[in-house]
Amino acid sequence: MSGVAGLWRAVAAALLVLSAPTLLIGQVDAQPAQKGSSSGLAIPRFVSLKADRVNLRSGPGTDYPTSWVFNRAGLPVEVLNEYEAWRQVRDAEGSTGWVLHTMLSGRRTALVLPWELKEGQPPPQIPLREDDNPQARPVAFVEAGVIANISRCDGRWCLVVIGNYRGYIEQNKLWGVYAGEVIK
Repeated sequence: MSGVAGLWRAVAAALLVLSAPTLLIGQVDAQPAQKGSSSGLAIPRFVSLKADRVNLRSGPGTDYPTSWVFNRAGLPVEVLNEYEAWRQVRDAEGSTGWVLHTMLSGRRTALVLPWELKEGQPPPQIPLREDDNPQARPVAFVEAGVIANISRCDGRWCLVVIGNYRGYIEQNKLWGVYAGEVIK
């Protein structure tokens, strides 16, 4: 009996060890757990692209090949790591690579429902509301994939500016802010 119990304990311990990285990743996504080695700012954190053309490289330096070119200023990206003047970033689709820090801005933006965009289908729309209430009057309807400039978030709703419109969107419908994050 003790041999079988010992075997089960060993299997349970191995599963716990193997699942530990997954548990840590979830915690990092939820809250900044460390400071960047170059900037001293929280990692992970959201920033936005400063220019219309930004090279995403496979490593931290110009010697590394460009794996992708972003063509959208204001696009939110998540900083995952730092190495000298380079920042490892992830976009809303999950692609990662390295960007020179001068191509990034601390200005907070977010994408509206990027996970709802489907090839060959019209993008869904959601209301931009007058107040932080699901029954508040819509000021406008915005499509998935639109970039919103964040004014503030209270952990549930964000006050955003999209074009000439200013209103509230539920925080869980935005990629570029963490769940429960407060932005003042």
